[in-house]
Amino acid sequence: MEGKNEQRAGLLYGIGAYGMWGLVPLFWPLLEPSGAIEILAHRMVWSLGVVAVALLAVRRWAWIGELVRDRRRLGLVSVAAATISVNWGLYIWAVNNGRVVEASLGYFINPLVTIALGVLLLGERLRPAQWVAVATSVAAVLVLAIGYGKPPWVSLVLAFSFATYGLVKKKVNMGGLESLAAETAVLFVPALGFLFWLAATGASTFTAGGAGHGLLLAATGIVTALPLICFGAAAIRVPLSTLGLLQYLAPVFQFGLGVLYFHEAMPPERWAGFALVWLALSLLTWDALHTARRNRALAAQLLATAAAAPATAAPDPAPAARDRTPTTTADPAQQNIT
Repeated sequence: MEGKNEQRAGLLYGIGAYGMWGLVPLFWPLLEPSGAIEILAHRMVWSLGVVAVALLAVRRWAWIGELVRDRRRLGLVSVAAATISVNWGLYIWAVNNGRVVEASLGYFINPLVTIALGVLLLGERLRPAQWVAVATSVAAVLVLAIGYGKPPWVSLVLAFSFATYGLVKKKVNMGGLESLAAETAVLFVPALGFLFWLAATGASTFTAGGAGHGLLLAATGIVTALPLICFGAAAIRVPLSTLGLLQYLAPVFQFGLGVLYFHEAMPPERWAGFALVWLALSLLTWDALHTARRNRALAAQLLATAAAAPATAAPDPAPAARDRTPTTTADPAQQNIT
């Protein structure tokens, strides 16, 4: 029962995280004229402030000493911090440069990249439908590359960086709040140094844009921390396959915003590439549901068999014990023991 409650909580955390990420393209344009790197630095600095307040509220500090003493986990946290900073910065740049649809493609193919990492790094075996889905996604990237005249690098970098982040978070196995605090602590010093450098050179927009702009930049802490806390909580409660299914929510919202709200162009080759990606994701979804249904049926059959086993009368060993007739053995000498 406790395991089911944990998975249910992880599912809700995942839905919350991906729902917020799906709507966040509406926020980044509000921060112009700040550049992507400046916004990224503010995200790092203010996020640590938000999680520090949260940690004070829940009074959870013991993990810090344990993490500092564990060099392996500390190294994994540093890798997670590096990969998520790449993902953050590129995504902000893409949204503010009219590439929301291309960014959404990155998160559409992210589940497929997650599967590929599972095969390459974890030695997982793919079922036939999963192989077809991966091959279809490769074809989609080729179609989009031909349409763009170059590989969709924004999509690929976003997909691989976030898939790597999810994999590392799984290895670190920390709570959502604690892992985000550790990651932002790693990023805090270089981010704060960059902001001081911008202020010293007169390139900072934090105060130049007025109080409202400064408050919006400070709000990046909440916008960043809340979905990441939810994601971290989901990553340690549900399998990577479930996270892959939940990841569809964010790109669906992003794609809808890119086409309907930001009015980005969708030429035929882009529609063709997206159609192949959606086909691949449909295959993955079908395969996951089919496998889950088959596993549930097998589990029910095993439970039924185990429940019926005690009803079968076990043979009484007493008659055998009373039987003095010698049994045939491999060694003829032992037949004369009695």
